[in-house]
Amino acid sequence: MWPNISASPFLLTGFPDMEAAHHWISIPFFVIYVSVLLGNGTLLYLIKNDCRLQEPLYYFLTMLAVTDVTVTLTTMPTVMGVLWVNHREISQGACFLQAYFIHSLSIVESGVLLAMAYDRFVAICAPLRYNSILTNSRVMKIGLGVLLRGFISLIPPILPLSWFPYCHSHVLSHAFCLHQDVMKLACADITFNHLYPVVLVALTFFLDALIIVFSYVLILKTAMGIASGEARAKALNTCVSHISCVLVFYITVIGLTFIHRFGKHAPHVVRITMSYVYFLFPPFMNPIIYSIKTKQIQRSIICLFSVYNRA
Repeated sequence: MWPNISASPFLLTGFPDMEAAHHWISIPFFVIYVSVLLGNGTLLYLIKNDCRLQEPLYYFLTMLAVTDVTVTLTTMPTVMGVLWVNHREISQGACFLQAYFIHSLSIVESGVLLAMAYDRFVAICAPLRYNSILTNSRVMKIGLGVLLRGFISLIPPILPLSWFPYCHSHVLSHAFCLHQDVMKLACADITFNHLYPVVLVALTFFLDALIIVFSYVLILKTAMGIASGEARAKALNTCVSHISCVLVFYITVIGLTFIHRFGKHAPHVVRITMSYVYFLFPPFMNPIIYSIKTKQIQRSIICLFSVYNRA
């Protein structure tokens, strides 16, 4: 079909042996995608228009929502294309770009959760210096650092994909492109592409998780030193939303890692489903968690609905 097999497009895969049910499977996917966009879009609208939400915590929450929206828009076209109209072809350039954004945004999300842990640490352990430490300029620098770490760190493993020859099957195992999926199809030495992601995961996801745990140990120690039980409960309650988002994100990361590393005998559909859970569950849950657990956002939502009702 293509004269140069190395330059031919890749073929995406939905749910193997379930192609006849793709139209039905697409319904919950579409509902979740729309819910992610609406939920995070609402959060962004509230933070932008409510002056009571103009604080460092909500600036970091804005970054989290933007990251979730972007990763959703990155995967949505190819996933829905495969499920709706069985459009499986994707050019190599588009595939590499999609893989770059998917993996970069995962590291960005981990970095944003770390930044939010720092925000909670300062708010509880040094409340009198909160405004002087987390100034707008410092929040911007932290945000820029998180973005640069995510997008620069993925250049070394993604860039070689563009010059690797591909002489094996061009069929990918998901409806979107992942680095580990693409590199297996290369007819080249991929030792670096095998080792670099392991080091990168250790220095980002694993290190971020350790620092977050350590910060909450210090937060808990400080909170336990507060004499008033009511003040202690109020301080810890401000962390519930963030802890919930951290658990949702890292549990899906750990689940996906285990299923790919140790679940070789697990049904293929289970591994594929875990990949979708990893990319859809945190963006779906984050706005719900913050809407339920954060009183300021609840008030803002009530005000928004009351304005529309009066109109």
